Amino acid sequence: MVSKTYVLALCIILAILPSITWKMASGQNCGCTPSLCCSQYGYCGSAAAYCGKGCKSCPCHGTVSDNIIKVSDIVTDTFFYGIANQATENCPGRGLYNRESFLQAVGSYPNFGSTVSTDIMKREIAAFFAHVTYETGYMCSIEEDVYGISANDYCDKSEIQYPCAANKSYHGRGPLNLSWNFNYGEAGKAIGFDGLNNPEIVATDAVISFKSALWFWMKNCHDAAITPPQDFGATIRAINGQHECNGADPSAVEARVQYFKDFCNQLGVDPGTNLSC
Repeated sequence: MVSKTYVLALCIILAILPSITWKMASGQNCGCTPSLCCSQYGYCGSAAAYCGKGCKSCPCHGTVSDNIIKVSDIVTDTFFYGIANQATENCPGRGLYNRESFLQAVGSYPNFGSTVSTDIMKREIAAFFAHVTYETGYMCSIEEDVYGISANDYCDKSEIQYPCAANKSYHGRGPLNLSWNFNYGEAGKAIGFDGLNNPEIVATDAVISFKSALWFWMKNCHDAAITPPQDFGATIRAINGQHECNGADPSAVEARVQYFKDFCNQLGVDPGTNLSC
């Protein structure tokens, strides 16, 4: 025999079940504000769980497989060499930097330029090449001018995980001037080269050179470049903020911003706001 208490409890559950079901369903009707993503489960938020795979409404950022447009569709020969060919013939970058190596490096970073919004994708690519152009002088230099720089100038001896090798300098090399022993060590570990004992490879191997720049970008700049409001100023802070932002070197900041605007114009996308730092 079923007890009266059991029957009463069952009736209560059946009575409130429609209300629970309605509340769950209504919680999944996103209706998010423009700054939030609608997740694959129908909830609003800005973290990767909301804006990543399965995101239903912009601003989303998924994987490259989510996109019809690819990085290679945007970084055309015309765009890439429109930058690189502005370097003079005797520039060392002329013998290193090329579009094929860049695209090969991008293959190891599928989330670079990866978003369901083509405009955001274009802005990230414009931002990356704005910094590359400034750091290298239109892809002219492959490393910083080391005149007067000793090996110790870019050796953080407190970094015990990536100790400096004898007679090795960790000055800036590659499209974004990878610097410091800890960055060379970590980048080498991620990419697959001996960053501490062979830092020179960043200035001699085109694919590793671009991979080093993309490694730094994805680690320090990518989120700021794709998360609304896309913040070009934040990417400046990540790359050289101590020496340029907050009035330290306004001419450098303005040069980076101008490159970004120019490339956005070439790619047919509004540069947005938050451009300076």
